[in-house]
Amino acid sequence: MLSPSPPGDESIFLTKLTLFGPMSVRVSIPPTLRKLCGGEEHVRVRPGTVSDLMAQLQQRYNGVRDRLCDDQGRIRGSVLVFVNDEDIRFLRHQETELRPGDEVSIIPAFAGG
Repeated sequence: MLSPSPPGDESIFLTKLTLFGPMSVRVSIPPTLRKLCGGEEHVRVRPGTVSDLMAQLQQRYNGVRDRLCDDQGRIRGSVLVFVNDEDIRFLRHQETELRPGDEVSIIPAFAGG
């Protein structure tokens, strides 16, 4: 049974349903970036491409893209990104399409020894 529409602007309600419901992409935030992401382990973004994902993360969490991408906006070589357990380097890199229900894992390399 559907719950009644909330009072006020229904377009905001529909946007939230789309963004946070089954029509979104789930992104796992690595522990090293959680402080920048308000402590979130997972966030939801709109479908698009991996490049779109980076832009959405940057818009929400200022400074995240700088940790993941170089000055030209390309994902750093020390960062691995998986879409549904598939490495994007073997797909279409940052142009890999993200569909509703997809799961993205971001894994930055650890420095040191």
